[in-house]
Amino acid sequence: MKPIYRSAAGQRAVETNYRDILDRWPVPALQRTVDTAQGETFVLSCGPEDAPPTVLLHGAGTNSAMWMDDAVAWSQSRRLHLVDVIGEPGLSAPSRPALRSDAYARWLCDVLDSLAITRAAFVGASLGGWLAVNLASHHPARVERLALQAPGGIGRQKYGAVIASLLLMPFGDRGRRSALRIALGPQPVTGPFAEYMLLIQKHYRPRRDALPRFTDAQLRALTMPMLIVAGANDRMLDSRDTVRRIVRARPEAAVELIPDCGHAPRSDDAIRAFLGVTATPTGAESSP
Repeated sequence: MKPIYRSAAGQRAVETNYRDILDRWPVPALQRTVDTAQGETFVLSCGPEDAPPTVLLHGAGTNSAMWMDDAVAWSQSRRLHLVDVIGEPGLSAPSRPALRSDAYARWLCDVLDSLAITRAAFVGASLGGWLAVNLASHHPARVERLALQAPGGIGRQKYGAVIASLLLMPFGDRGRRSALRIALGPQPVTGPFAEYMLLIQKHYRPRRDALPRFTDAQLRALTMPMLIVAGANDRMLDSRDTVRRIVRARPEAAVELIPDCGHAPRSDDAIRAFLGVTATPTGAESSP
């Protein structure tokens, strides 16, 4: 298995920075590692223990730090379980089983079993959205609802931005910054989390295989409540194709196509309402 980092020193830099972020988590949280068939998986849990469980799955090339601001609001009335995806630059095992197998669905079932969760809501971004839909396709009884941000595996994948980003990556910090802007744009990439993303891109070996696309029959079979949030100017995925396929297969699903937004769409009000979040904290928001 090819290492997911370019060097051991790079791995230490990414993980040390991540642990610093976790130490500054803005709400009380439990850190733990659970055993799965794919190796150890890191989970960060926060919110009332008796609140409805919600599993958060981040995108490729990042980790659960991407949910820091969201956790402040959503954990007011949800028990959040932020799972570091295997094979990504978090604290979980570097395992990358074949995407066309059922290994990822079985892995998430192992995680749920370790957390003593029978059924949960899922929020997934990009690769995390694909993982959530994949689990719902294999084990629908375990998924109470799906909130998907720029989910992979539904609309057509675009390759121009990916190729351009890969060509820019060898050109130091400036190249990586341009690559990140191309991949996530058109909105500017700024702030502490953007700097952490640049550190990850410096040391991390991204996945090269395309996400399998779900069939119309698979999408129609998803009977749980669903929210799709996509950016109209997504350079990684054809968001309009995502919306068309969801509207055709699941006309009752809630869909938001956000103008002037790329691969990192935000729709806080829609997601809070979808999750049934009833309280909004004040003065507590933070950033990695």
